Amino acid sequence: MALTMLNGLLIKDSSPPMLLHQVSKTPQLENFNYQSCFMQDLFAHFPEVLFIHRTYNPRGKVLYTFLVDGPQVQLEGPLTRAVYFAIPTNEDAKGLAQMFQVFKKFNPAWERVNTILVDPHFLLLPTLAMEFPAAEVLLSAFHICKFLQGKFYQLSLEQPVQSVLLSSLQSTMCSATASNLRKLYTLLCNCIPSARLPELHSHWLLNDRIWLAHRWRSRAQSSRYFQNLEVTTHILSQCFGTTPFEKQGMVSVFRYMQQNSSDKASFSPDVNTQGSCTPSDTSLKSPNIEQLVEARIQHSLNAICTEPAAQLCLGELAVVQKSMHLIGSGSEKMNIQILEDTHKVQPQSPASCSCYFNQAFHLPCRHILAMLSARRQVLQPDMLQAQWTAGCATSLDSILGSKWCATLDKHLAVTLLTEEVGQLLQHCSKEEFERRYSTLRELADSWIGPYEQVQL
Repeated sequence: MALTMLNGLLIKDSSPPMLLHQVSKTPQLENFNYQSCFMQDLFAHFPEVLFIHRTYNPRGKVLYTFLVDGPQVQLEGPLTRAVYFAIPTNEDAKGLAQMFQVFKKFNPAWERVNTILVDPHFLLLPTLAMEFPAAEVLLSAFHICKFLQGKFYQLSLEQPVQSVLLSSLQSTMCSATASNLRKLYTLLCNCIPSARLPELHSHWLLNDRIWLAHRWRSRAQSSRYFQNLEVTTHILSQCFGTTPFEKQGMVSVFRYMQQNSSDKASFSPDVNTQGSCTPSDTSLKSPNIEQLVEARIQHSLNAICTEPAAQLCLGELAVVQKSMHLIGSGSEKMNIQILEDTHKVQPQSPASCSCYFNQAFHLPCRHILAMLSARRQVLQPDMLQAQWTAGCATSLDSILGSKWCATLDKHLAVTLLTEEVGQLLQHCSKEEFERRYSTLRELADSWIGPYEQVQL
């Protein structure tokens, strides 16, 4: 592996950073490993619990971010607990083994790692166990919480039920006692349709070993912990997860860390690792509430919308995040101004706006997303038209294959069918339009006969 300095990407530090990566003349990085001396010192002091988060970019490359965790770590600013960044060549057993081996080579304290926290979708656990034989690998409380949140949105539950589940989840995560976890488990069994319940893996709530790694936190500590990780993962998604170019993504991550390098002040290499944070330590930076709200909106878009719809809306959200927006509220409508644009937003579900994006796609535009951000709300399933809802999009085959009752008025049936088909064809991507049109063409020809060209 070539040892090379990647100019322009390094975090400013009082001592030379270490950087290993494979040289590339393109914006893509085949593999990438980075750790500054500050990050190395931080891991050397707190190696017992390692938290691993993965962020994918549109090209399918994944950024592994290692963070220190556990009772001794009291840093609370976004990314202040990060101790290593890596992009493996391939996310397979060989690629991950190489990544972990480089990490271990430059961090002798790896032998003191006793717990590794991962997300539920981390499949290469044998590789992790082989490289860290003395460490116990557990699902992280944060990732379980995000997994369940996403499932609650996907299920399109009634609003009161969804609110109760989200509130109960948040409360339980902040006080993960065996009793509270059992109550949440029972609530899920009662509120979630039995056919969909296995998707939630609710048995995780009853695995006490998972929660022992998190239960030591007080309610206030747990709340700050989840907020901190929410902002951290959101920053990684915005910086790395929105661009197909790995170099550009890492530049954005490092630029953020440079601009917020003052967060390091709360850690000193001389700190007593057996000590604890005192109540007087008020210098720690708290997550910005706007960042938390935008992270939740982004998560709800990914959970509720189909992939093309989510990508369109995330582009609109990016405009909101980089713009000043002014909101004047009325009883039924809100005036939203972003940069030079001013439009009328109808907040009631399904929310609508006078802008071209919303009128053309019937998707939450930047103005609706700005309204949600100002109200500290997230996207709800009833704010989205059916054709854009993940897993719930109306099927053309189900419409054309419907069996009509003999007493049903045929004219009304044809009128409704024509209108529905027209809506489906108008509000879909070009590729989806071609697929649906060819299906309709084939059905019409087979029904009436190829000998008579049917006008669609």
